[in-house]
Amino acid sequence: MPRYKLIIEYDGTPFVGWQFQAAGLSVQGLLADAIERFSGERVHVQGAGRTDAGVHATGQVAHIDLTKDWRPDTVRDALNAHLRPHPVAVLAASIAAEDFHARFSAIGRRYVYRVIGRRADLALERDRAWKVPRPLDAESMHEAAQRLVGRHDFTTFRAAECQAASPVKTLDRLAVERLGEEVRLHAEARSFLHHQVRSMVGTLVKVGEGGWTPDDVTAALEAKDRTRCGPMAPAMGLYLAEVTYPDTTSS
Repeated sequence: MPRYKLIIEYDGTPFVGWQFQAAGLSVQGLLADAIERFSGERVHVQGAGRTDAGVHATGQVAHIDLTKDWRPDTVRDALNAHLRPHPVAVLAASIAAEDFHARFSAIGRRYVYRVIGRRADLALERDRAWKVPRPLDAESMHEAAQRLVGRHDFTTFRAAECQAASPVKTLDRLAVERLGEEVRLHAEARSFLHHQVRSMVGTLVKVGEGGWTPDDVTAALEAKDRTRCGPMAPAMGLYLAEVTYPDTTSS
């Protein structure tokens, strides 16, 4: 039974999230439906990460097992044909090792968060970035972000409903860059707590607006107290950009 690795892109706006739910459209559910229409098999689609409602992906990874030995390009094209007109696309399909697991084999995940600072509403980027009403100080945000890099207890930046066994995580990279009126944040780690990235972004935006200093971010981290976190950034600006595995440099 061949195992296929899929790289998937989607606009999370119309979905209840990646994971199948009894009510509402999910990316996982749409993929399972497309696979069934294509192959006649109802299979489980295992994703590398469970993105929330409104969160996008440019490099989500999933794996599926099919009875028939299909050509990978046939799998990709057939799934895309059955996914239309939903904003989900299978960018690539390949044969994976029998022990490959989209979630548990991953050794790194990279998220991107987009913030646009301007007075005018977003037209082309609506639901794809967080609009704040003024330009942000990206340099101060980057300085503050370095206070969060490394191995820490991230209780302050953890959702109350997070099911992770421990709040201790190692954040490998948290970088902030300016691209015109946009400020883009890159977060890399083996894994993240629920809402960790959005919580860190909301806190760093307070720094960018001038309300907090980098020392305030350090104090919030060390407090290990959810109430000390800045406001959580909305889902619309977050993208699962890349998942890495031991034998690859990218998703």
